[in-house]
Amino acid sequence: VQLQASGGGPVQAGGSLSLSCSASGRTFRRYGMGWFRQAPGKEREFVAGIGWSSDSIEYSDSVKGRFTISRDSGRNTVYLQMNSLKPDDTAVYYCAAGSGPGLTTPDSYTYWGLGTQVTVSS
Repeated sequence: VQLQASGGGPVQAGGSLSLSCSASGRTFRRYGMGWFRQAPGKEREFVAGIGWSSDSIEYSDSVKGRFTISRDSGRNTVYLQMNSLKPDDTAVYYCAAGSGPGLTTPDSYTYWGLGTQVTVSS
């Protein structure tokens, strides 16, 4: 599975961005998908994850209520809608695919895409 994230860019605080992650490979629909982010000088942190059948969704406390993860297995794509963005959301965002267990730790994922930069200005 190869993953390609897109949709990042600069945005003002309070604004919105929509990230997409396109996956190659016929086994996409078998995997849980996640979004992680890494800010300069900080460790990579979990943002959101969605199970293979979309029946399981997890969010970090820092984004709950502002971000929405979804997937379209027909398009082999997972999305992250980010609203009410804050300067603390500034980071490189990575998408990942894996078989778990769980959705919230990096160890749950086998495949990682290159990141897309999100910069939120105050």
